[in-house]
Amino acid sequence: MKCDLCPRKCLVDRKKGEKGICGQTENLKVARAALHFWEEPCISGGAGSGAVFFSGCPLHCVFCQNENIANGTVGKEISLERLVDIFLELQEKRANNINLVTPGHFVPQIVKALDQARKEGLTLPVVYNTSSYETVDTIKMLEGYVDIYLPDFKYMSQVLSKKYSHAPDYAEVAKAAIAEMVRQTGKAVFVNGDEDNLILRGTIVRHLTLPGCMADSMQILKYLHETYGDMIYISIMNQFTPLSNLEKYPELNRRITDEEYETLVDYAIDIGIENGFVQEGDTAEESFIPAFDCEGV
Repeated sequence: MKCDLCPRKCLVDRKKGEKGICGQTENLKVARAALHFWEEPCISGGAGSGAVFFSGCPLHCVFCQNENIANGTVGKEISLERLVDIFLELQEKRANNINLVTPGHFVPQIVKALDQARKEGLTLPVVYNTSSYETVDTIKMLEGYVDIYLPDFKYMSQVLSKKYSHAPDYAEVAKAAIAEMVRQTGKAVFVNGDEDNLILRGTIVRHLTLPGCMADSMQILKYLHETYGDMIYISIMNQFTPLSNLEKYPELNRRITDEEYETLVDYAIDIGIENGFVQEGDTAEESFIPAFDCEGV
C-alpha cells in the first residue's frame, strides 16, 4: 500500500519495508517513553505528561532540536502490542495523559494500539503533539481518539517555510490541519473548569519564535486570534536553541533576545489574545531537550 499519510505523499510501500521521507517503514519505532515535565503547565502538571517520542519526521526543519530522532537514527522498533503496554505503563506511573510526539506517520498503528489499550483499562486523555504538517484525512482518522491537540504553527511565510523546512506549502497545510483539530475538540475544557488545572480537551497552538522572524511571528498570532478567538490557547515559545546543525544558516545561530520576546508578547496582548501561555526564565538550554536513549521503550 502506497503511503500518503503526510503532505509529502511520497507513495512508498512502507509495508514492504520501503522508507518514506519520514525515514520509517511501517514498523513502529520509538526513541523514548517517559514522564515529561516540560510541556505547558496544563499538560505536564505536577506528575508529568506520558510522552512517547516516535522516530522519524516528514518535515525535517534545519533547526530541529530533536534531530537525532527526527532523522530516524535513534529509537527502537517495537510491536503494536508493546506500544499498548507502554501506554498502560505510563498510566501506572500516574502520567496526566498520553502524549504522542511526532506521531503522524504511525497514525494507523496508534489508532489500533489505543483501541486495545482502552480495552485493557487506559483512561487517560490523549495528546497529539505535531508540527501541523499533516493532511486533514490523517487528522480525521484520530477523531474519538485524541482529546488534546498540541500543534505547531511554524511559519506564515512561504519563503521561510521553504528555506527552513523544505515545505513552501506549510502555512496552507497547517491552517487546514489545525481547523480540523479545533473542529474535533471544540473549546478547551479544564479540570473543574479552571484553566490553572490540567486540560481535558481542546487545542493549544504553539509558535516557536525564530531569530529575525518577528514579522512572521506577528502574522501567525494575528491569524490565529482572528480565526479562532478564545476557542484555542496560543503558546508563545522562546526556547529556540541553536545547535550544531546551523552552519549553513548563520542568521539562526543565536537565541531570541529578551527584548524580541517581550515585543512579541506585548503584541499578542495588544491584539487581544487572552488565552495563552508564555515562557519565563532560561528555557533556551540544551538541558531542556530530553535524552533519546530508549528509556521506557
